[in-house]
Amino acid sequence: MKLVILAGGYGTRLTEETKIKPKPLVKIGNKPIIWHIMKIYSYFGINDFIICLGYKGDLLKRELNKIGEDWNINYVNTGLKTMTGGRIRRIKKYLKNDKYFCLSYGDGLCDVNLKKLINFHIKNKKTVTLTAVRYKNPKGVLNINKNRRVIAIKEKPTEYINGGFFVLTNNVFKYLKNDKSIFEQDCLPKLTKTNQLLAFKHHGFWGCMDTLREKIELNKIWKSKQRAWKVWL
Repeated sequence: MKLVILAGGYGTRLTEETKIKPKPLVKIGNKPIIWHIMKIYSYFGINDFIICLGYKGDLLKRELNKIGEDWNINYVNTGLKTMTGGRIRRIKKYLKNDKYFCLSYGDGLCDVNLKKLINFHIKNKKTVTLTAVRYKNPKGVLNINKNRRVIAIKEKPTEYINGGFFVLTNNVFKYLKNDKSIFEQDCLPKLTKTNQLLAFKHHGFWGCMDTLREKIELNKIWKSKQRAWKVWL
């Protein structure tokens, strides 16, 4: 199975760092956050990556190649102004032989059991499964019924939010029309209406790096003795 990483955005809420680099290159410890994400997936046996490039994509490619992990990485320039759904749409040809694939943003960390997440997705035969997490500052919150089906996505506080660790079936591409398609606003709500979006509830660690404060918090965790997202250690 492959992992697609959305790594082309401008990172406007972390301008202290992203004036000179793409957000996935902002470091936690001495490694960029995208390396931490890829290490999580690699721990669960996923070593084939498709990275959707955009803002300062050449820099991301150059710096990530310096790290020298034994990974198969396909860098795809998906455009500077392309939206999240459009970026996924642009890498369709790289997944023509894959019934399922994983998807992650380039700024989130989690200790979710990816093997269980993938098996849950395959067993339930839906188009998209997302990882639902609890967080103190909800962004794009979820309404989940007793069968774990996502029935609504709303921009107000609730118990669970979209944690950004997805498994997708390749028929998702029919929901992505053009470069302006926003995965979270265009595709996922359509899937809720057709009973094609499920939530895998995760009660462990989850953190994102949208702001300088969150970057500082993640670096504190990395330096501490907390296991957090460090599943490979």
